[in-house]
Amino acid sequence: MVQVSQRIGFTGSALTRLLARMAHNSNAAETRDAGPGFADRLGEWLRWTDAISLSSALGASPSAAPRGARAATATLESECAGLRNALANAISADSVFTAPIKTAATDFPFYRRRYQARQQTMEMAIEPQRERLRAILAARSPDMARLAAVDAVMEQVLGVQEHNLLAGIPARLEKHFARLRRTEPVPDEAPEGEARPGPWLDLFRNDMRDLLLAELDFRLQPIEGLMEALRTE
Repeated sequence: MVQVSQRIGFTGSALTRLLARMAHNSNAAETRDAGPGFADRLGEWLRWTDAISLSSALGASPSAAPRGARAATATLESECAGLRNALANAISADSVFTAPIKTAATDFPFYRRRYQARQQTMEMAIEPQRERLRAILAARSPDMARLAAVDAVMEQVLGVQEHNLLAGIPARLEKHFARLRRTEPVPDEAPEGEARPGPWLDLFRNDMRDLLLAELDFRLQPIEGLMEALRTE
């Protein structure tokens, strides 16, 4: 069997490091070090029915897929690169990051909605490409078809956990927003509780953009693994 990407995993990713950096002091260390390793957590997440599905995928003798499912690896490389670039460029060009600081919103609900909208866009764009790559893998050889079946099972097993982990990012981002906002001195004449745009908000917007780009990289890791399998077939 082929070796897939070694980068796959939540622990140790750029996304985790960014979340740790945004956490405050001792909490950052907890984000990096607390809790069991990935293999231990995977054992906790796997139900007996999942184990049966995974065993069936590993032991199956898949039938050959239609030739129409085949595609040139170079074409797939171009498609996946185009997908990454389109999503990354859309994030970087978002007006939430490019608007002049003087006109930027200073309430977090605005940023939460924009972050969640970007998450939804990534999910809707990446899932179909992952399914397409699995179909193409299944057309290459029995071993590749078996790998595609395993990936489909793992997506089901880990999908809920991944969704929950990623859905919790806006809450962490809100804490970071509040912490930066508290560091900004408020003029004496400003109404109580009012925040004004300033360096703190620029820092927050940069961190939010970097976090979205890191999440994009994390979400694309399964696709990178499938592409690596196609390249090294």
